[in-house]
Amino acid sequence: MGYIPAAALQNLKKYSYKGVDKSVLSKYVLNPFWNWFVTLWPLSVAPNTITFLGLCIVFLNFMTMIYYDPAYLTEKGGVVLPRWAYFSWSIGLFLYQSFDAIDGKQARRTGMAGPLGEMFDHGCDAINTTLEAILACHALNLGRSWWTVVSQMATLANFYLTTWEEYHTGQLYLGVFSGPVEGILMIVGIYAISGTYGPSFWDTGVLTFLHLTDAPLANKLPDLPLNDLFMVFAACGLGFNVLSSYRNVRRAMITSNKSTTWPILLLMPFVASAGIQMFWLMHPRYDDSAIINSTLFVPFLCAWGLQFAHQVGRMILAHVTSSRFPWWDWMWVWSLVAAIDANLPLLAGRAPLMQTSAANRAVVVYLTLAISLAAYVRFCTLVIHDITNFMGIACFTVRKRDKDGVWQDTTPAADGKKKV
Repeated sequence: MGYIPAAALQNLKKYSYKGVDKSVLSKYVLNPFWNWFVTLWPLSVAPNTITFLGLCIVFLNFMTMIYYDPAYLTEKGGVVLPRWAYFSWSIGLFLYQSFDAIDGKQARRTGMAGPLGEMFDHGCDAINTTLEAILACHALNLGRSWWTVVSQMATLANFYLTTWEEYHTGQLYLGVFSGPVEGILMIVGIYAISGTYGPSFWDTGVLTFLHLTDAPLANKLPDLPLNDLFMVFAACGLGFNVLSSYRNVRRAMITSNKSTTWPILLLMPFVASAGIQMFWLMHPRYDDSAIINSTLFVPFLCAWGLQFAHQVGRMILAHVTSSRFPWWDWMWVWSLVAAIDANLPLLAGRAPLMQTSAANRAVVVYLTLAISLAAYVRFCTLVIHDITNFMGIACFTVRKRDKDGVWQDTTPAADGKKKV
C-alpha cells in the first residue's frame, strides 16, 4: 500500500518549487556565503546526500547529549556536560542550516530539482525540529520541565504553520524573521553561550544580568530568568507567525475565490494531535513518578516528534501531488489509547490497564517510540520508492544528460558499466 494515489502521480511532473525569503540577514549575509559554499561540492554529489549529511550531524549532537546525560538532567540535577559539547552543537546546527540551504542550489546545479528533493528536505527538517528543541532546552538549563514541553509544542506548531501555509499558497514564505534563518542562528548563539558560561547562566534574572536591580521601580518588576524570558519571546514569535501565515493564506484564498474559513479548520489536526500528547503527559501521579519526571521524558518527546514528522510529511506530499489535505493520521489512535489508559484514575476512578507500574509505563512509551519510528520509516521508504520509480530517478544519485539530452544514471552497474 503506497501513500500516493495513482491519479496523483502525474501531478509530480507539474510541481515546481516556489519560495519567498524576505530576511535581510539571509539576503546580504547568508546567501553570499551559501553561494560560495555550494561550489565546494562536486557535481557528482546528489542534493539529498547533502541534506542527509546535515541531519547526521544533528544526530551526532543528539547522541552526544544522550551519552553524557542519558537521564536528561541539566546542572540543576547534578549533571554537567563538557563545555565542548555545547560548542559542537553550535557548529553542528550552523552546518545543518548551511547544508539545508545549499541542497536546493545543488539540485539546480545538477538538474535534480523536483518534488523528491522537497519531500526529503522537509522530512529531515521535521526530524531536526524535535531534536533541536530537546537540545536547546538542555542548553537553556530547562531540562525535564513543562517549559521544555511548551518549547516542543511551539516549535512543532511553527513548522506545522509553515507547511499549512505552503499547502494553501503554493509557496514557502519566510518573513523578515523566520525560524529557518534567524531562529536557528539564535539557537546557535544559545549553544555558544552555554559552552562559554555553562547552562546555569540562563537562570540569571534579566534585571540582574542588566545590573538594574538597584534601578528605580526595579523592586516592582519581576527578575525573570533569561531562559523564561526566551520562552516568552518564543511565544510572541509564535503568535506573530500565526497572524502572518493566516494573512498570507487568506490573501491566497481570496485571490482564488475560495473559502477563507476552511483553511482555519485544517489547523485543528495539529491541535488534536498535540492535545492527545498533552493529555497523556498530564496523567495523574498514580505511582512514584510521572513521565515528565522520569527518564522516559526524552523517548516520549522523540515519539511525539516522529508522529508529527509523519503528519507533516503527508501534508508536504499532498502539496507536491496537488492532493487533498490529510486531516487524519492513524498514529493518533495508539497515543489516544495510551493517554486514556494513563488517565483512567481520573476518568473512571480505577488503575490503568497497561501502565500499571513505572516498568509497564516504560514498555508502553518505548513501544510507542518504536511504532512511531517504524511508521515514519515506512512512509519515507514508500514515498521515495513511488517517486523515484515514477520519475525514473534515484534518491542519492546524480544523473547526467547524454549528447541527445537524455538523463543518464551515473551509478555503476554490477558489470562496472554505467546503467541507463
